Amino acid sequence: MDQFLHEMVGWLGYLQRGSVVSQLLLVAVPALVATSLHHRLPARSPLRPWLRPLALGTIALGSVLLAQGGYPWRFALSLGMLYLGWRGLAVLPDLLGRWLPVAAIRQVDSRLLRPAYLLLVGLTIINWLDSVQDLAAIPVGEWFGVPLSLGRVFRAAVVVYLVIVASGPPSRGLAWLLHRALIMSDGTHRAVAVILRYLTVGIGLFWVANHLGFNATALLAVAGGLSVGLGFGIKEVFSNFVSGLWLLVEGSVRPGDVLFVDGDPCEVRSLGLRAAVLWRDRDNAELVVPNQTFFTAPTTTYTGSDRLRRSQVLVGAAYRHDPATVVALLEATASGVPGVLAEPAPRGLVISYGDSAIQYALRFWIANPMNNISICSAVNTAVWQAFRRRGIEIPFPQRVQYTLPGPPDQDGSPQT
Repeated sequence: MDQFLHEMVGWLGYLQRGSVVSQLLLVAVPALVATSLHHRLPARSPLRPWLRPLALGTIALGSVLLAQGGYPWRFALSLGMLYLGWRGLAVLPDLLGRWLPVAAIRQVDSRLLRPAYLLLVGLTIINWLDSVQDLAAIPVGEWFGVPLSLGRVFRAAVVVYLVIVASGPPSRGLAWLLHRALIMSDGTHRAVAVILRYLTVGIGLFWVANHLGFNATALLAVAGGLSVGLGFGIKEVFSNFVSGLWLLVEGSVRPGDVLFVDGDPCEVRSLGLRAAVLWRDRDNAELVVPNQTFFTAPTTTYTGSDRLRRSQVLVGAAYRHDPATVVALLEATASGVPGVLAEPAPRGLVISYGDSAIQYALRFWIANPMNNISICSAVNTAVWQAFRRRGIEIPFPQRVQYTLPGPPDQDGSPQT
């Protein structure tokens, strides 16, 4: 490790040279000014599309002037080309948008393409300053008796990042192929994608351990340390991880299911290593629920065997209206509302006799539990309009206040 620090001190000495600093400023100043103005100017400003081309042109012109004056210029031109490549990555989402969803493109761009390009830039700059091969051979110490070099640790870190972050799209692609070949349901398809990703991560971590040269004794020692840690500090994390795997295998809770949480229907977006992410449509909120919650608390699901849900609205009608007429009108009204299924057919019921009205319930079935609130609103609106057309009154409790005379005064006149 001391050797690596010594090399870094040598890099800093090289970067402090006047010719190198001038070339760095030639690239950094136009790039930073263009980026700052791009964020400050209005979105429809005609200058925004020209900011980055002007920055690149300034860098190229400055490199030419340095070359004409006999000063070093290759470092500045190389940095300018790297900056051009970074800006070129912004064009890829527009090209890939024709074949892939926008969310998937953003994930691949932010988690894979740009980190890979930054890694390439870093290795390129290090190769200008020093030899990457020589740096990779620098020893950094021992772990469980296994000597580690900087290059081996770096490759292991890259592989771990790739299997954890970049394993998602391939796993989803393979799950999609299995979905088409075996005709799986959407929930099973998403569960298979998560399981395949876990398998990929496990295989990648095993490769890293083998690449670093860990033997069976070292792995047993690590496992023993983990077991102690699980017993004292991270047992909840391990419990949630095992619970998530069990949920996927059992199929009781899968991505795409609709659960009833705190009085609201929520769709399961994903099952992670620690928690499940649920989406609530009424406020576009995402709920993070620990996986073991589904084993320790009762859970209501609307997608266990199918996605049908029975819903209902309550309404009152005056006593002077025939209940049979009101029930028939309720059923006919619900049948004409979009989203209400014709089979099973809507059904009107007489619930109770209240103080001022007969209480009715209109029960109907919908195909998507997440649309329950909007469909109930449409049914309530349709019932109001139907009652108004047929002259059916929806009564409400009323109170009448009377002023009674008080006791008489001493002169015999009543008080008011």
